[in-house]
Amino acid sequence: MPSLDTGETGSIVTVNSEEELRRIVGEVGEVVLRKDIGRLDGHARDFIATSPFLLLATSGSDGTCDVSPRGEEPGGVLVLDDHTLVIPERPGNRRLDSLRNIVANPQVGLLFVVPGTEETLRVNGRARVVSQAPYLERLRVRGKVPTLAVSVEVRECFFHCAKAFRRSALWQPERWPDRGARPTLGRIFKEQLDLEWSAKLIDDDLSIDARENLY
Repeated sequence: MPSLDTGETGSIVTVNSEEELRRIVGEVGEVVLRKDIGRLDGHARDFIATSPFLLLATSGSDGTCDVSPRGEEPGGVLVLDDHTLVIPERPGNRRLDSLRNIVANPQVGLLFVVPGTEETLRVNGRARVVSQAPYLERLRVRGKVPTLAVSVEVRECFFHCAKAFRRSALWQPERWPDRGARPTLGRIFKEQLDLEWSAKLIDDDLSIDARENLY
């Protein structure tokens, strides 16, 4: 049964089962069910080869979740076969949120994005963190081979429709907010963490790190 909560604006009804969800939303169509082909076919491989950006979703053993952005030159994610792809682990902030989660719980979700394209590619499967493999050399960029990579055994693979991008107008520059009106990351860090350094100094250090430690 739906659970009820009372707040300042009135009652809140929470949906707690798939049966309730289906009663509200309706049944899924046959074509939508069948679009998960469970492998990387030619269309999926072409999309991945064109995509410079993906989101990696992971979950820890305690159920806590993380979504991490990953950026590569197009073709930077290797597709080894119909059921295996490899994502290089480039230098980051060393929190290791995604990798720690994968070690504890190998289930991952990927969302591949191509600029200007409203459709996305969703890939779900089981991942593992790899420190040695012949293919790591193929991930070399600017003379640097990644020390780690995420290998994903593909279990689900399907294209996602354009509605989210059309609602958000993400690829329409005229709809973008004024970047100058937003605080810089340096200012955000200074205020959130109560740092003694100036926002400009923090921004300068972040810029140097992004330039010198990209790979």
